Amino acid sequence: MPEHIARLHRDLLASPPRISAYRDLPFAILLYHPRQERELRTHVRRLRAGLEAAGRRVTLVSLAELLWQAFDETDGVEAFVEQERFEGFAAVERTINGYLTDPELACLPDRLAKRLAALDPARDIAILVRAAAMAPALYHMSTLLDEMQGRTMVPTILCYPGTIEGATGLRFMDLPGREPMGNYRVEIYRDA
Repeated sequence: MPEHIARLHRDLLASPPRISAYRDLPFAILLYHPRQERELRTHVRRLRAGLEAAGRRVTLVSLAELLWQAFDETDGVEAFVEQERFEGFAAVERTINGYLTDPELACLPDRLAKRLAALDPARDIAILVRAAAMAPALYHMSTLLDEMQGRTMVPTILCYPGTIEGATGLRFMDLPGREPMGNYRVEIYRDA
């Protein structure tokens, strides 16, 4: 297990977990390069096995699954395909982002909070996977973390496909020409 993931494992098992300086934002980021998705999945399986062997329950939450549920519960994929045909991808991206931020429609933070509400913060750990489904800009992960503050006490790890610049500037999916987003107020676990 790489050192940064071994450190994450230790920090999750500490009492209380040492993944965040903020009690009302018990999140951390596990940063990996998008080309290393397959390796990440292997590391997450091993991390999960180690945490479960130590008596913790680990729930994987697919952000892609939450996105597809949002599509199904709103206009459906066909409506977005039709919109793209006539208005272009940028218009569809804005529409989807609007749905994922609107509490009356398919609000992503509400969906995630609902999934985490069934978990016990004293015993459970959540790992958010498949964040790449939100590329290139359907929904910003920095926004998700901001919106989740105060909404869960469950230790949660966001597997973040991207690269880092400086201490906290993350470039989602390492997309060229995209400015690194800063102000991540959570611990970032990354390979040295």
